[in-house]
Amino acid sequence: MNGPIRLRLPATSANLGPGFDAVGLALTLSLNIEAAPAGSFYIEATGRNPEICCSLTGNLLLDTYNQTLAANGFETPHPLTLQIENQIPIGMGCGSSAAVRLAGVALASHFGKLDWDRRRILDEASILEGHPDNTAACWLGGFTVATLDGGEVHAATIRPAPDWRILLVLPQAPLATAEARAALPATYSREDAVANIQRVALLTAAFALGRGDLLRVAMQDRLHQPWRAEMCPLLPLLLPLAGEPGIHGVALSGAGPAVLLVVDSDAAIPAAGERVSQLTAASGPVELIECGIDPSGAAFY
Repeated sequence: MNGPIRLRLPATSANLGPGFDAVGLALTLSLNIEAAPAGSFYIEATGRNPEICCSLTGNLLLDTYNQTLAANGFETPHPLTLQIENQIPIGMGCGSSAAVRLAGVALASHFGKLDWDRRRILDEASILEGHPDNTAACWLGGFTVATLDGGEVHAATIRPAPDWRILLVLPQAPLATAEARAALPATYSREDAVANIQRVALLTAAFALGRGDLLRVAMQDRLHQPWRAEMCPLLPLLLPLAGEPGIHGVALSGAGPAVLLVVDSDAAIPAAGERVSQLTAASGPVELIECGIDPSGAAFY
């Protein structure tokens, strides 16, 4: 078995409004892991949700690691000791499961001596995750557009405007992705489909060109946000902020319930935070997290 390894995997926000299951944005919050061979599994966790991260049962990281090894001919477990420092909110639409899937596959490749390259790790994790929006953004960084074709991820990454900042607004209670998906309709009108195609094309151009002025319209959505608004009540409260001074666009972060604001610069963060506080004052406590856009994606060494 190979020796110790360290991993860093950024949080991500998928969809960004119209890019349903197709686009994602890497954020400067991360899952940091140190792993080494051991006689039995042991996890020490710090940061957000340590009780989830350190559990030895129902742990998506361990399940992915063991599943990947088993699928590649390993009949007995290869125990690890893990030191985890987690900055990614869990159950908030910030890509925690994608980061964990990638970590589990990368650890299996390393300690199982599968010798997979970065592309193979991304493919395997995306298949397990079911779609590549968060996994590709986490692995590659920046603003990433991705699709799965025959089990292979095809992705392109844009490095957004360096001054843009992200403000995440988190409610108190998490939301399971399966519950958020169950709220979606089985079919859509041609009008709604065309509206989203237009906006996701505009969204990609806006990130490529650093055109924050386009994001108010480009981040509008008709395919998932209207159906999730009831279970993500911060969304209808905060959508009107799009286009206000310093706030380029507003959307659910992934499947929610967190809401993401793309903000012009560090200087615009205090005013944006104040506006969020004003609009959410009557809805209960919220948490504000300021972060940047991660340009480089996952690293392991």
